[in-house]
Amino acid sequence: MALRLPTQLATRGTFHHHHNNNSKSTMTAALSWRRTLSPDTPLIHSSTSLTTKKSYVQQMVTCSASGSTQAVNLAPGTPVRPTSILVVGSTGTLGRQIVRRALDEGYDVRCLVRPRPAPADFLRDWGATVVNADLSKPETIPATLVGIHTIIDCATGRPEEPIKTVDWEGKVALIQCAKAMGIQKYVFFSIHNCDKHPEVPLMEIKYCTEKFLQDSGLPHITIRLCGFMQGLIGQYAVPILEEKSVWGTDAPTRIAYMDTQDIARLTFIALRNEKVNGKLLTFAGPRAWTTQEVIALCERLAGQDANVTTVPVTVLRFTRQLTRFFEWTNDVADRLAFSEVLTSDTVFSAPMTETYDLLGVDAKDIVSLEKYLQDYFTNILKKLKDIKAQSKQTDIIF
Repeated sequence: MALRLPTQLATRGTFHHHHNNNSKSTMTAALSWRRTLSPDTPLIHSSTSLTTKKSYVQQMVTCSASGSTQAVNLAPGTPVRPTSILVVGSTGTLGRQIVRRALDEGYDVRCLVRPRPAPADFLRDWGATVVNADLSKPETIPATLVGIHTIIDCATGRPEEPIKTVDWEGKVALIQCAKAMGIQKYVFFSIHNCDKHPEVPLMEIKYCTEKFLQDSGLPHITIRLCGFMQGLIGQYAVPILEEKSVWGTDAPTRIAYMDTQDIARLTFIALRNEKVNGKLLTFAGPRAWTTQEVIALCERLAGQDANVTTVPVTVLRFTRQLTRFFEWTNDVADRLAFSEVLTSDTVFSAPMTETYDLLGVDAKDIVSLEKYLQDYFTNILKKLKDIKAQSKQTDIIF
């Protein structure tokens, strides 16, 4: 039998987000999303003006996205097991830790992965089922949700594609599908303080997706994150060991990095806790660090100085203004906008006492950045020592 998508999925709408901060002028995001799934709906060319588009649109989709709540659940069939989960974004830094943790805890894990030349074999090797789908093609989504109880959404678009393709249009389609197909819980990872930075497209979209999910009526948990410790390895640790240039900024911003293994562990504790349903949680590491402090810590643990190239935030700002002139680099400009967050003396951190109490977690069990980096450098320096020792033995033999 052919699976017919609910009519809501064929809806096209425009996306407006108004901030009510008195300090900022009311802002309308210049984003729109459009997906045509039913053959009877006319295609709208992207260059069509907004007013013309509106005449085609039966339903406006805003942050309060009332359209998504109209999806009707079908008559109950075979009950799904609460252990069946779908991880979206399973090949990413956080996604792979979510998959590992879920498998360790006995969940049946299905991973939604885009078709790619190099398949994600490591997920299969761990024991997960891999299904191919693409959030930017909504018609590929429903089949992946059959028999699923919970969706854990860690997906973010790739750097080379427009942010809104996956992070807005794709998520809207996924949430609407989840609602229509009776998914019983949706876990969404967002960014800390995303509601305070409408000038940064990715943060703006994350905030609007939070609202969209809330208005959909799906049972959900939203988890805002500050930063991943894993990201610091490629950014600082490896270049210092390889004596390459390390890029830093002079920004005073402090970020409370967290180990993605801890994020995954806390996520499943939250998932099993009924008191957390519908809540917005923020996960932050034990301490907030500036770029300069992270570099100094890496230098101490590596036992060598870093070759630091400091980029003044004003230069990043200027680069963004410059790239705005060229349409082809708009996306680069959007990502550089992230640097504008750095210009304010922002602390990307949040008090965790209440969250730990709610989840019944001991703060002492959360890995500190010092411990995380110390383990990394200890392991890597030992490996480098072993390699050197082996090459010396080889010299003697030959």
